[in-house]
Amino acid sequence: MTLSFPSELPGGLEKLEARLKQDLAWLELPAKSWVPEQCIDNRKVRDVVIIGGGMAGLTASGMLSRYGVQNHVVYDRAPVGQEGPWVTYARMETLRSPKTLTGPCLGLPALTFRAWYEARFGVDAWEDLGFIPRVTWMDYLRWFRKVLAIPVENETELLDIRYREEGVLDLLLRQQGREESVLTRHLVLATGRDGLGGGYMPDIFKSLPAALCAHSEDAIDFTALKGRRVTVIGAGASAMDNAAEALEAGAARVDMLVRRKDIPRINKFTGIGSQGVVHGFQALPDAWKWRFLDYTLAAQTPPPRPSTLRVSKHPNAFFHLGCPVDAVAVEGEHLRVTTPRGAFETDFLIAATGFSVDIGQRPELKCIASSIRFWKDRFTPDAQDNPSGALNPELEFSPDLGPAFEFQPKAGVDCPALAKIHCFCFPATLSHGKVSGDIPAISDGADRLAKGIVSSLFVEDREIHYRNLEQFNTPELLGDEWQDVGF
Repeated sequence: MTLSFPSELPGGLEKLEARLKQDLAWLELPAKSWVPEQCIDNRKVRDVVIIGGGMAGLTASGMLSRYGVQNHVVYDRAPVGQEGPWVTYARMETLRSPKTLTGPCLGLPALTFRAWYEARFGVDAWEDLGFIPRVTWMDYLRWFRKVLAIPVENETELLDIRYREEGVLDLLLRQQGREESVLTRHLVLATGRDGLGGGYMPDIFKSLPAALCAHSEDAIDFTALKGRRVTVIGAGASAMDNAAEALEAGAARVDMLVRRKDIPRINKFTGIGSQGVVHGFQALPDAWKWRFLDYTLAAQTPPPRPSTLRVSKHPNAFFHLGCPVDAVAVEGEHLRVTTPRGAFETDFLIAATGFSVDIGQRPELKCIASSIRFWKDRFTPDAQDNPSGALNPELEFSPDLGPAFEFQPKAGVDCPALAKIHCFCFPATLSHGKVSGDIPAISDGADRLAKGIVSSLFVEDREIHYRNLEQFNTPELLGDEWQDVGF
């Protein structure tokens, strides 16, 4: 399937940008900078550093500016325009989210995807649009970054975090090949779906050579799969998208091995989506948070219908349900895959097996990894909250976060750095709900994050603010506005 794109309207975006500028002026945004400057060892201290210039990082930056925290920067290891998954390992044709969702707009109508799309292509094109093409969404995020002047520095990677006795974090970065150190009061990890780990690869596949096996988030040369036999493990969205890419690249056949006897059909969490869930989930008792997410994870999220049809329309695509992998062996230049339904050869295997929290995969977090408290460290669900009796490792290894997405220490551990580090990525879901990784409530999550950081900064600087209060002496009255007549 080849997606077609409408013609652009000349001058449309310029008019929208002028309106956005006026809206911001009317709202007096961004707010004036109010955080006192700090210098340590003649080095300027950042108020906030954000790691990750994708959707979450951009939205967090926009919210911080909205509240007057201007002394911040966003670092992303990707080249300009390649941030996030949208034009890298995401392989769907369109997003599954409805086009009407306001997403990262920060509550500003002129900053919505709809406003951008209508300004660029026209109202009729908007009405004709079904789901948002993936690359079009990335174009929108690039525009979002430009019009808000988000301070992103690309090709910059976080290598290490150290805590200094002055109460700040010392970050070791590699920026365009050179190493440097940056001081910051707060650090936001807006690092996406794999933010505290990476792609989950089952043990049975870990020893396979890279020439014969890849995870679905890896950079895969699909053109090299032309004429070859491909096996995809899983039946989620990424499994369908990778299978479709292989088929469209000319794979001889694609076999999809699905552990379940049926593919999930109902997207449970979407069915209860509301402002109540967005703002109320974080206030639930722990047992109820676990119960909600354990139920939805057990039910699993179905792949989008268009993605599934994108695969099934090919006569050389084969679905094998109730077909887990028992063993995989390398035989020359091929793999031999053994399942309960028989064994077969394949030339390349793609494991669309999701992601996991695994701090060991994040060397930049090594100095704090052993101190971070996870849900398993303090919460064990009872039979009512966990009817199956099998604990979900995705929930067990979710970080147990504070109200501003900050890490918290394990019992008996002294690690003041954790209160300065905010996990604004997908693993925050059990603590905060789906407000840090998906499009629908990303602005709400960024607002919660920014307000928490603003509060912390003000409290930390209370003595300075009080001294400023005492020293403020600009009169509003001059003394000549009245005359005391006495008695």
